[in-house]
Amino acid sequence: MTERSPLKIHDLRPAPGANRPRIRKGRGEASKGKTAGRGTKGSKARTTIRPGFEGGQLPLQRRVPKLKGFSNSLFKKTYQVVNLSQLAKLYPQGGEVTPEDLVAKGAVRKNQPVKVLGNGEISVALNVKAHAFSASAKEKIAAAGGSVSQL
Repeated sequence: MTERSPLKIHDLRPAPGANRPRIRKGRGEASKGKTAGRGTKGSKARTTIRPGFEGGQLPLQRRVPKLKGFSNSLFKKTYQVVNLSQLAKLYPQGGEVTPEDLVAKGAVRKNQPVKVLGNGEISVALNVKAHAFSASAKEKIAAAGGSVSQL
């Protein structure tokens, strides 16, 4: 018996048939020449299309209007709106109304200013504290014997 030398990394080879030569597309009729696996005609057979191209449909950047109107979104104040009809349901006996109390009752979201609007009727005296009021809401709350205070 002959003694074998230990296996070295440079002795390793892939199994026969495991490595196949790379297909050289578009290099003549002998291999995948001519269409190079892209089929015939159509945009996918040709070179790349420009970004934003929608197949001839009017592209988004031309469909959207350009520079119209004004948006004050950076400084815009959005209020959580509460109507008097909601307050009448939430406080049937009257009492103190604060934004924190409205959040607890699920009428508004927290950490946002609250505005009271005059939609609906109110018959009980409410002491309402909010960030903003409509003129009709102020009148109706005062007429019912309540008070209004702005935060």
